Amino acid sequence: MRLHQALRSLKSIRARAVGFGLVLWLAHSCSIARAQQAIDFNRDIRPILSDNCFLCHGPAESTREADLRLDDRDSAIEMEAIQPGDPEHSNLVHRIVSSDPGLVMPPPDSNKQLTESQQVLLRAWIE
Repeated sequence: MRLHQALRSLKSIRARAVGFGLVLWLAHSCSIARAQQAIDFNRDIRPILSDNCFLCHGPAESTREADLRLDDRDSAIEMEAIQPGDPEHSNLVHRIVSSDPGLVMPPPDSNKQLTESQQVLLRAWIE
């Protein structure tokens, strides 16, 4: 009887593991498909910047910091926030991935933080 229960338990664990593996595979497949899709500024990037950056680096001159506008491509390039095709030399990338509280953007006192996937998307967009 105990052997029968142990085998039943083992089958149940195996079925859950296979199910979990299927869920992981589907999630991975969806992220690959999303990554292969062309990045659209208005759909993918603007919401990230709007939610996390535009208060200090957007169109409102009264709240703008460092004369940097991330809502205006030419201005962002001129200020070297983004170097199209070269995320490694883009200040935006350096700031969003920094672990230095004095450099990281958004700043810690804003109570905002970019997710890893948002950071990857911004880097891919610049690239």
